[in-house]
Amino acid sequence: MDHNLKNSIQEIRRIFHSPAKVNLFLRILFKRADNYHELLSVMQPISLYDEIAFSISDGDSIKVACGHCEVPEGRDNIAYRAAEFVLGRIGLKRAVSIDINKKIPVGAGLGGGSSDAATTLMALNGMLDARIPRNELMEMGAKLGSDVPFFILKGSALAKGRGEVLQSVKIPKFNYILINPGFHVSTAWVYNNLDLTKKAEDNNLSYSEKDFAEYGKIREYLVNDLESVTVARFTEISEIKSLLMENGAMGALMSGSGPTVFGVFPDEQSAGLAYENLRRSLKKNYSLFKVQGL
Repeated sequence: MDHNLKNSIQEIRRIFHSPAKVNLFLRILFKRADNYHELLSVMQPISLYDEIAFSISDGDSIKVACGHCEVPEGRDNIAYRAAEFVLGRIGLKRAVSIDINKKIPVGAGLGGGSSDAATTLMALNGMLDARIPRNELMEMGAKLGSDVPFFILKGSALAKGRGEVLQSVKIPKFNYILINPGFHVSTAWVYNNLDLTKKAEDNNLSYSEKDFAEYGKIREYLVNDLESVTVARFTEISEIKSLLMENGAMGALMSGSGPTVFGVFPDEQSAGLAYENLRRSLKKNYSLFKVQGL
């Protein structure tokens, strides 16, 4: 059916919530011929969200707005390109307006931009009744960014390849405290400074779902190969990890390329107590979040 032959439509408005993620472990295996890095990671979406308002009406335009000074608007925003993909796929002309209210820190290792792109693909697919299958949406997402397919999967996953090869996994909905030190870390800079001259056995990490279900062992599975790069330049990362452990975390780790650090807590009560203690003592430029896995 040619969508352009449809009659004029009334404006459609909807608001969606776009979650962040944490990497419970992240191993970088080698640099591939396509200049991406082969990785192995377990990721869990968390209850920290950007709020995105979508509006669809008659016309032929895409507009992306965001009041955050570090987030590009218009065509330079990844959500714009996601909207182009959906409209192009179904051959439809519409005026699409996307207004992003950023709650996820920018450049923080939490996947906020990728999540916004994934939400745009899924939201427009539904609002336009496009009926694009999820596997095709994930293929579109992989062209936008390595983490985008993960957010379309909706749930914890073991990620391989450059992050787009996903296997759903069942792990506890952990209680987390997140601390963001208020500065931006470039993912490209971290990868460019990563030392891959490690022994082959150091690149192997056995994994099973029950490993993460055993709370007492969680600390030994919290591994991030990118952490050493970021810590070497920003000593705050190590300080934040120690702070979380001192406040009852079973383990603490930098997420993605950083600089956000998360602590894993055994229950909501202990996370709440740590949150209150940290809220009174943290530096003013730090951001503090109490969240759960989804």
